[in-house]
Amino acid sequence: MITKKVLIFGASGQVGRYCIRRLVKNNYKVTAVTRNIHKKGYKLKTQAPIGYLDIVEASIFDDNKINELISKADICLNLVGILFETKNNKFEDIHSKFPQRLAQICKQRRVKFLHVSALGLNKAYDSKYASSKILGEKNIREILSEATIVKPSLVYSVDDDFTTKFMSILNIFPFFPLYYNGKTKFTPIHVSDLAELIFFIISNEIYSKDIEAIGPEVINFKEILNILSTCINKKRILIPIPIIFAKLSSFFMEKLPNPIITSDQLRLLKYDNIKSDRGISNFDIGCPSELYFKKTVMKYAFNWRDGGQFSNIDTETNK
Repeated sequence: MITKKVLIFGASGQVGRYCIRRLVKNNYKVTAVTRNIHKKGYKLKTQAPIGYLDIVEASIFDDNKINELISKADICLNLVGILFETKNNKFEDIHSKFPQRLAQICKQRRVKFLHVSALGLNKAYDSKYASSKILGEKNIREILSEATIVKPSLVYSVDDDFTTKFMSILNIFPFFPLYYNGKTKFTPIHVSDLAELIFFIISNEIYSKDIEAIGPEVINFKEILNILSTCINKKRILIPIPIIFAKLSSFFMEKLPNPIITSDQLRLLKYDNIKSDRGISNFDIGCPSELYFKKTVMKYAFNWRDGGQFSNIDTETNK
């Protein structure tokens, strides 16, 4: 029997697809919103059995359509976010104003609201990405105190734009620049563990909280790059790069359609992305992450190894 209706904005991303599968498995009816159904619809259609998923094309700037969709839902889940700005997509519009509108409509319609933001933002005052995310959280809290905000650390999977991008680069180049000496700390969480947390929050009706979504280990940027290199059977030289050269290279790279790193991301990389001292994490509410970074990446890293899935790899690296 179908229980509640969940409306998901940003449904076609890696987190959205995992959430759809986790929710429909437990008889939730999902409405997935995408801005381009012709481009994203084929992916979404495979995520759920017939009758459990509706796919709707809508712009996040269409208030009338958003109002209509929320009026038919029990729970609204916002996963919309961008890593860098483009001509048509600005941090302020996506991270600050859009969550504010969702909170306003959810309050009017008495719909539960779950918003996914990001971890480790409070000290990153010089990052436009962080500032826009923080303002979005503030806007939500001022309007709808009952909302729950999930703040994940680095989210990874075979469908991500982090491990896959870096393994592609490490597979080609014998060296890689190390920003801030690679000391920035992360608590990577696999997307399936994040989807499990979101399901846990929805099914247990946990609201009015800020929850930090973290993985089971703390590893720094240098360790991440070394793990990725090991996973693809490559020995790479990591070269600490002076910040002035890092800023110069990021300035030029951010001009690319899909930049490796932007100036804003470089500023954000200065700050640790780990659980805050007074924060409540998924572990604290009884939903611990189970997947470790190296062991999990190893399961899909063969895509970037010479010989693919038939390549030989030291069994020690699979620990």
